[in-house]
Amino acid sequence: LAVMLAVITLSTRPEIRQAGEIQLIGWLQTRQAAAIGIPGDADAIDRATATNPQSLPKQQAAVAYWLSKKYNIAPEPLSALVAEAYETGARTRLDPTLILAIMAIESRFNPFAQSSVGAQGLMQVMTKIHSDKYEGFGGKLAAFDPVSNLRVGVKVLQECISRAGSVEGGLKYYVGAGNMESDGGYADKVLAEYARLQAVASGRVVPVAAPRVVPVSLPVKAPEQEQPEIETTVVNS
Repeated sequence: LAVMLAVITLSTRPEIRQAGEIQLIGWLQTRQAAAIGIPGDADAIDRATATNPQSLPKQQAAVAYWLSKKYNIAPEPLSALVAEAYETGARTRLDPTLILAIMAIESRFNPFAQSSVGAQGLMQVMTKIHSDKYEGFGGKLAAFDPVSNLRVGVKVLQECISRAGSVEGGLKYYVGAGNMESDGGYADKVLAEYARLQAVASGRVVPVAAPRVVPVSLPVKAPEQEQPEIETTVVNS
């Protein structure tokens, strides 16, 4: 009868049931923390910037796995960034593989990177200059949140391309060389990575590193024999 009364009470009073569930979860977390010696945090999974690459569309998954292999980054966080780049690209009419190429060249996908001149995060945004763009994300410390940095970086890139009138010119402005004769090869590096990512997204097989030429090992020759010319072969690094 006591059990039946408890069930009826919980079914008719949802607030009591909810309070009981919260208390039970708290008790279980306390028990787990005591058992393993680490304080628990049930919200940690919500803060993690990670996605199962198998849940992505085929094209995005291919890009995520390729970048993961090339830059030695786990595929799960890269998958989240790839998905965000595709969503942001669709919204801003920018090619998502261009966005990813900039991240690759700027920070090698390190969300905590900082340059000597103060450029921060994945897309190396100059936080002091563009602090107003972070207001909608809670402030300038959001520069180290991967998704926030990506979105602000794309906004900066849009402005640069609009000012220059072309992607290549926009990249020159983005790196801070808009009024200089040369950008130090920055645009060429980004565009080369952009081309590789476009090829990966289209389903082509693209090596993660450029081939290099190394000499083939030669057998030891007797002194009286004529030494042949050294042959070479191409291998992937």
